[in-house]
Amino acid sequence: MILDRYLVRQFMPIFLVAISMFVLLLCMIDLFSNLVRYLNNGVSTSDILLVSYYYLPKSFSYALPMSLLFAAAYSLGDLYARNELTSIFCAGVPFWRFSVPLLVIGILASVFAFSFNDIVVIPTYKMKNDLSRSLLNERPSDENRTDIVIKARQGRLTYAVDYFDYPGRILNGLTIIEHDQEGNFIYLIRARSARWTGDHWALNNAVIYEWDDDFLVYSPLEYTDEYREDPETFRRNMANVEELRYIDAWHLIRDLQAAGLPFLTELTDTHQRLSFSTVSFVVIILSISMGGRFRKNILLMSLLSSLGGAVIFYVMEMLSMMMAKTGYISPFIGAWFPVVSFIIIGILLLRSAKT
Repeated sequence: MILDRYLVRQFMPIFLVAISMFVLLLCMIDLFSNLVRYLNNGVSTSDILLVSYYYLPKSFSYALPMSLLFAAAYSLGDLYARNELTSIFCAGVPFWRFSVPLLVIGILASVFAFSFNDIVVIPTYKMKNDLSRSLLNERPSDENRTDIVIKARQGRLTYAVDYFDYPGRILNGLTIIEHDQEGNFIYLIRARSARWTGDHWALNNAVIYEWDDDFLVYSPLEYTDEYREDPETFRRNMANVEELRYIDAWHLIRDLQAAGLPFLTELTDTHQRLSFSTVSFVVIILSISMGGRFRKNILLMSLLSSLGGAVIFYVMEMLSMMMAKTGYISPFIGAWFPVVSFIIIGILLLRSAKT
């Protein structure tokens, strides 16, 4: 339809300018928040720029909803100020039908946001954090494979590893401790190393310590295939959930549940990753409902409304996420409450929009 193409042509240039502006703003905020620390550590300009380069995808992910909100609100407001929307309404085209291209863009942007975040943002954000830690001489938490301690089987089994050779799938300096349901000690196993065979850990030079009456005795441990915790379990427990892909984040949550460890924070962040990708569609609904309300100072009002809407959303999301992580509400509600709330607000505003 001609009107569909016309609306998209009005929308896209504004969107490209807006997202460039917001990405630059977010990168500058991240840069200046760490600039003093970089200078104190003698970091070169090229390394600082490289950190900012790796942060670009993350900035794009954050800027996408705000840019869509601004571009849609400004495009519709500009059309209304030039009386073009009035002509369209007089031609018998309903406002919701005229706005369909923007709704389609919102849906496509939501699908793109999830895939882009999982495929591009996660690895580049990890690279940014790794490089930043290296430049600031901070101890990396995810690449440090020494002194690993994890729990398994509802917390009854504890693994302590001196060094984990992830490429070779070898646990060096392995200690395994098992307790019963009441937490009483059953046995302790010490092994020089353990190699992953594909379905279990093969212990090398293992010795088992057990109680014999009132004495703790040890003996060589014969062959056993009892220990089958996946190698990824040891790697995931060293990682931040924000630096894991969506499927790996769910595996981490499963590992924490199996070990009987707290997992509310990780579960909330994983739900939030999916809910945040739908924000692009939510802000399109919100912008459509606001688009025809500004006839003067359209640029300023559209910018203020988009920034104001973004601030309200992020504050609401911050509060709901904090309540979910502390257990006051469920992680699912904490992640999705701001999204559902803004959808309802957008629909209510859309019902009162001029048509």
